[in-house]
Amino acid sequence: MTPQDADLAFKTKKTSEKICENIHIVANDPSLAFFRIQEHVRKVLQPISDKRAEVIQLQTNLQGHCYDMEYAVGAVKGVEHSEAIFKNIQEMIKTSIFLKQQLKYGELKNKSKKDTTSNSVYKRFSAHLTLDLPELPDFSGVMRETSQRVETMMTSTSRDNNVPQSSTSELQRSYTTLH
Repeated sequence: MTPQDADLAFKTKKTSEKICENIHIVANDPSLAFFRIQEHVRKVLQPISDKRAEVIQLQTNLQGHCYDMEYAVGAVKGVEHSEAIFKNIQEMIKTSIFLKQQLKYGELKNKSKKDTTSNSVYKRFSAHLTLDLPELPDFSGVMRETSQRVETMMTSTSRDNNVPQSSTSELQRSYTTLH
């Protein structure tokens, strides 16, 4: 090796050692370290604060859903405890149906009385009797009055003997169909 080459190698070695020492000092300088930390915090702080706000919002929503769920569970438990109330309502409905059947039976009974009074066989017979026998004197008023008396007596007799028994059995039958 030539003396020039040796001198060049020595200067190169000395320069590279100084550059390495400067790089080492700059890399380990406290102000530079704080600058790097500041850069890191500046880059990371915004996403972290966004995530924190999102987590707080999710927590608030979760608390609201938990409250709603607890309220729904309480309502279901309240319905479970209201079985006695529903049974009472069911009994009232049965009673009202039974009473409605009794009223309907009474209306039908009254209607049948009116129908039998107005459409009597005797009245129809007396009306035909006057038309078929024109040469006889007019007995239609007497016949109608007599037929109405006979019919009234027959219905009162049958009512005294049969109707209370049949109405009781009819009411009993309608009551037993409900239970």
